[in-house]
Amino acid sequence: GYSHELEIHGVGFKASMKGKDQLTLSVGYSHDVVLKIPAGVDVKVGGAKFDQINVSGIDKQAVGEVAAVIRASRKPEPYQGKGVR
Repeated sequence: GYSHELEIHGVGFKASMKGKDQLTLSVGYSHDVVLKIPAGVDVKVGGAKFDQINVSGIDKQAVGEVAAVIRASRKPEPYQGKGVR
């Protein structure tokens, strides 16, 4: 299959899974960003501070799309690089 590795940079920024199909991102907004994960795409959260996200699946386009949506929730800012890369 295909996979994308994403890392979250920033103080207090982290990700967590709710069940199998909901990814919750705490990326510095006043609210948590909740994303629905479509069927056929597997998302794993890991790392010491829950800052590594692994998106994998059989469908290359679906995997890339989910990874792009996760990254769009908080793009890396140009000066300190905080955000999802």
